[in-house]
Amino acid sequence: MKKIIQKISRALQVVLLAPIKLPGKALNIIKYIALGLGVVETVLEDKDRKGAEESPPDHTPINEEKEVRDETQ
Repeated sequence: MKKIIQKISRALQVVLLAPIKLPGKALNIIKYIALGLGVVETVLEDKDRKGAEESPPDHTPINEEKEVRDETQ
């Protein structure tokens, strides 16, 4: 499904970048469809990343304080 969405998204990008005249409403519809497909692609990629990154967390201190110097003279 991800491949199909990517191909449709690329086809819409080609149509949007092509030097052809389209009616205003058709152009707006294509823009919104391309935007929606971009959001869907991002959501699908985030799900894949979360599934791959669900390894146990490293041991790092949560409230690690750092020394801050005063810049007064």
